Amino acid sequence: MPTRELTPPARIPAPWRSDPYADAVSTGRGPLFLRRTDGWMLPLDVERWCAEADPSDLTVLDRCRGPVIDIGCGPGRLVTALAARGHPVLGVDLSPAAVDRTRRGGGAALCRSVFAPLPGEGRWGTALLIDGNIGIGGDPAALLDRVARVTAPGGLLIAEAAGTDAGECVDERVEVRVDDGRGRTGPPFPWARVGAAALTRHASRAGWRVAERWTASGRAFVALRR
Repeated sequence: MPTRELTPPARIPAPWRSDPYADAVSTGRGPLFLRRTDGWMLPLDVERWCAEADPSDLTVLDRCRGPVIDIGCGPGRLVTALAARGHPVLGVDLSPAAVDRTRRGGGAALCRSVFAPLPGEGRWGTALLIDGNIGIGGDPAALLDRVARVTAPGGLLIAEAAGTDAGECVDERVEVRVDDGRGRTGPPFPWARVGAAALTRHASRAGWRVAERWTASGRAFVALRR
């Protein structure tokens, strides 16, 4: 396995390591937003992330096969739920607070970028990009290419697209900050928002094929295979 860090086209700083995200994850409470440079704000559902897996999450868990890597695992609700089902599972997240909460909940997690070397590269049966994590790095094509090298041949990627209210074709690259809505913000970083139709286009160009699409509780999911 190489020892050097793999670098995506967009540099990834560490906004998730600092307040206010760390505070929200530690307490399990918002409010928390992604704030664009034009002032538009996307609410982040911290309370849901810190709770147990909900019915829409279960539609994802039911489709997981083999060992699972949850990329951008956050506080670890999917990691702990999968472990309870008997799956070998690892969460990966840039936030020490999120990794700590995952571990305290009984899940295995690693504080690392997806673009850095990861355990078991090329052997994960299922990779997850849930809760908007297709936006990691601000370049969905680069992320999809990276995940292809992480998963096993014929492996599964389940990605959550922008919610159905955002529109299937939304496909934007933005600079955002984590904002608590009370005047505290983190450093700027690149992000992407991708609807289901746009996600399938990016996936096709990266060599993935769509295995299934579905919605649950207003959330949109796409299952992909190489």
